[in-house]
Amino acid sequence: QVQLEESGGGLVQAGGSLRLSCAASGRTFSSNAMAWFRQAPGKEREFVAAISGSDFYRFYADSVKGRFTISRDNAKNTGYLQMNSLKPEDTGVYYCAARSTPVALTTTNAYDYWGQGTQVTVSS
Repeated sequence: QVQLEESGGGLVQAGGSLRLSCAASGRTFSSNAMAWFRQAPGKEREFVAAISGSDFYRFYADSVKGRFTISRDNAKNTGYLQMNSLKPEDTGVYYCAARSTPVALTTTNAYDYWGQGTQVTVSS
């Protein structure tokens, strides 16, 4: 069982930056692939970025490629999402998710554990 807690959301102007953190419970965090998803009002939850347990593989949605960076610190059981050049369309609730295996995938149904989410609002 893995418990996840996100932090770092907030209100930022377009062009600004935010860094989200995801603190995970459990002794073997490196055995869990991790991902970030987001959900805007009235829309389905969508993939943002994923990282394998070993940090060897990273994947990004086309809409955030070149602006967002996913990373992890297995010694601290924490994952991160650095978001730069934010746009109003990046607004939504951002969720951290983890799998029971170290293989990173990009679909919501591949992930077994979810955090409560953190709100990111980008003003124009």
